[in-house]
Amino acid sequence: MPFFGEVFTSEIVKKPVLDPRGEELGKVKDFIMVKGESLPKLSALIIEKKKRLLYLSWSNLNLFNKKIISSHIYSDKLMPYEMSDDDLLIVRDILDKQIVDVNGAKVVRVNDVKLEGFNKEAMLVAIDVGMRGIMRRLGVERGGEDFLKLFKKTLPYSLISWNYLQPLEPKLTKISLTVPRQMLSELHPADIAEIISSVSRKEGTSFFNDLDVETAAEALSELEPEKQKEIISSLAKEKASDIIEMMPPDEAADILSDLPAEKTQELLENIEKEDAEDIQELLGHEEDTAGGLMTNEYIAYDPLTMVQEAVERLKVDAKEVEAVYYLYVLDKEEKLIGVLSLRELLLAEASCILADIMETNVKTVLPGDDEMVVAAIISKYNLLSVPVVDESGYMHGIVTVDDIIDIVLPPAAKRKRRKV
Repeated sequence: MPFFGEVFTSEIVKKPVLDPRGEELGKVKDFIMVKGESLPKLSALIIEKKKRLLYLSWSNLNLFNKKIISSHIYSDKLMPYEMSDDDLLIVRDILDKQIVDVNGAKVVRVNDVKLEGFNKEAMLVAIDVGMRGIMRRLGVERGGEDFLKLFKKTLPYSLISWNYLQPLEPKLTKISLTVPRQMLSELHPADIAEIISSVSRKEGTSFFNDLDVETAAEALSELEPEKQKEIISSLAKEKASDIIEMMPPDEAADILSDLPAEKTQELLENIEKEDAEDIQELLGHEEDTAGGLMTNEYIAYDPLTMVQEAVERLKVDAKEVEAVYYLYVLDKEEKLIGVLSLRELLLAEASCILADIMETNVKTVLPGDDEMVVAAIISKYNLLSVPVVDESGYMHGIVTVDDIIDIVLPPAAKRKRRKV
């Protein structure tokens, strides 16, 4: 089969296919691809003649390039073709579908498909997701190049190798949302969330189901409340519980607050008792209060703890806490009596005890304080977090500056946490 170089499918679609005498057998309608050793390969052409679809095997082609396509059989040898979901067709199943561009961390559309000759086969090597692909399909690629040359610019190629894509379904019939699983860990959770939000519900759920528990927990935190509810409700109880358990308690409480009470209880019963209790405590507060904003994950030690010991313990304890800005000092009744920054801790003499170096004039808020009161205190005193204590001085948690930013720059749909 004489096929050298490369060709884009837009250059072949609707081209006439000739028989050995040069007479037209029909025009190219689509391409049937099958699995090759490393890349999908062209198995047959679907050609159209007088609204009839005909099957022309790759082995029956004589010439195949962007200038001429010819066969060494005549029309009486062509077999009729009926569309089948079992076949992977380039035009029907790949062209204009959405895929994930991992490098750009975004959903893009397939504008064209590139084939390349290898060992007398036509292999699917890449997809074009750029403007060049669109212009090629419109027949103005050359004109676009010439126009940009006037401004000393070039029309870039935006190709993604097939090696970076995987089928969404086992039969290789759809690639509407695909990305190699091993590359997901390189994406920022916010980028994963944006991808999920950019596609259909079915595709987003399928994509989310392929994430490992840790990545899923991080990505879920970045989604809008309605999308969070939609996805967590679609998961099996065991996986949903694992994801909730992996999340910081305040973020887990935000998600569970939007679920039906029965579903919330079901998930809480399926996670570790201590984690469930932390989440349950947070669910008892309205979101627009300090108690609703806080997380009950923080690091606190006894006032008699030596600096050297505190530093060593901090190295271990900090691995389990999302935000560590300050070290809090609690008495035996777990009442807040002091605070010190990590800088103060590191610069202190190793033999000192925390009681000697802690700041005792601690700025605090009450669990029921309005979120704007909390924001004002954090802003006024340039704090990275503020402790939430009750009227008896018992410490319940901390509100971080990140939570305050969410108030100043709120998401499009802000939830109100219900009490349970």
